[in-house]
Amino acid sequence: MDLGISSKSALVTGASMGIGRGIAKALAAEGVRLALVARRMNLLEEVAGEITAAGGTAPVLIQQDFMAEDAVEQIASKALAGLGSVDILINNAGGSRHFGKDAAEEQWTEAITLNFTRQRQLAHRLLDQMIANKWGRIVNITGKSEPDGVNGAFAAKAAMHAWAKGLSREVGKAGITVNCIPPGRIMSEQIRRNYTPEYRQWQSDNEIPVGRYGEPEDIANLVTFLVSPRAAYITGAVIPVDGGLRRYQF
Repeated sequence: MDLGISSKSALVTGASMGIGRGIAKALAAEGVRLALVARRMNLLEEVAGEITAAGGTAPVLIQQDFMAEDAVEQIASKALAGLGSVDILINNAGGSRHFGKDAAEEQWTEAITLNFTRQRQLAHRLLDQMIANKWGRIVNITGKSEPDGVNGAFAAKAAMHAWAKGLSREVGKAGITVNCIPPGRIMSEQIRRNYTPEYRQWQSDNEIPVGRYGEPEDIANLVTFLVSPRAAYITGAVIPVDGGLRRYQF
């Protein structure tokens, strides 16, 4: 299926590993020109090598710590300089921040900044040029927002969902859609570090209806559709990709 995005450009944050890496490779396979952001340049170079080896255009590589005060301007300016415009923004950077009720304010600030504030700032930094071009796609890779304990990332993801829904109502008539994807258990460096093979097998057998952990490609498949013209009537949505793990009614 031709998704009609071969002329588009995209900025992908957290692109060096896991879900971000899978999204970058899937978009490149569709002919999208890319700017990729992560902290580790050696891993970005690996992704770039895989993309070019598969026949894709060499991406713009941006080494940047998302927590730095000037991160948004550094990322946006380098992406725009390298690509000319950014039609598609994939907000993928972030990470779980589990702590207790007595967590310091600094811990909350770090969790909210990493998982919500920088994504919001980056989207708003790029919106004007999307509006001028009368076309744009923003996809936020988020996470579950129902808490099973105190976790700064859960609160930030809930904020992301609310912000994205509100933003979608303001920019829809400019040809811009804004959607969120909360992943389930997707195989990644973090998953392998935090969950033993025995636990992953138990959860696959007992809690995930499709019987397995997901792969980055499972997220990337939905992303490539959502950023295409074929998904122009989908906006303000939160679409889990979790093999049925979460027991949401809607």
